[in-house]
Amino acid sequence: MKIFLTVFGMIGLLFLNGCSLIGEVNDTVEYVDITTEYINSTKTFANEVPQLAKEAVTDETARQNLENELGQMKEQIHSFNELEPPSIAEDIHNQIVSSNAKLEEGIDMYLDNIENGTLDPAALENSEILTTANEISSLMEKINQVLN
Repeated sequence: MKIFLTVFGMIGLLFLNGCSLIGEVNDTVEYVDITTEYINSTKTFANEVPQLAKEAVTDETARQNLENELGQMKEQIHSFNELEPPSIAEDIHNQIVSSNAKLEEGIDMYLDNIENGTLDPAALENSEILTTANEISSLMEKINQVLN
């Protein structure tokens, strides 16, 4: 009877360890999916915003769309920053969060310019917004390296 309980207990422990490992793998996969979606969104943002900025100079609807895009990007930044990364991705997550701070700062400065009536597409292209968005996009390669 003792042997049976010992074997049954060991199987239970192995099962619990396996569940923990499976949970960690699932968390990592979920984090990578969310991060990939965020990075793709950042890349799309960097590609679309310059044209919107050019159109916004003469078109009120485009100006409103630009403001909306900038506001939505800020919301995505906040959502991403609140994620709890798996231990394997903490370094990359911290790099993205650091880049997000620069991106958000650039967005805030550009939004202030819009509110003050200064709408200059060149200022957007010379700002940290597009550079930082592209830096974030390049981190996808690092994420793939960590997982392989």
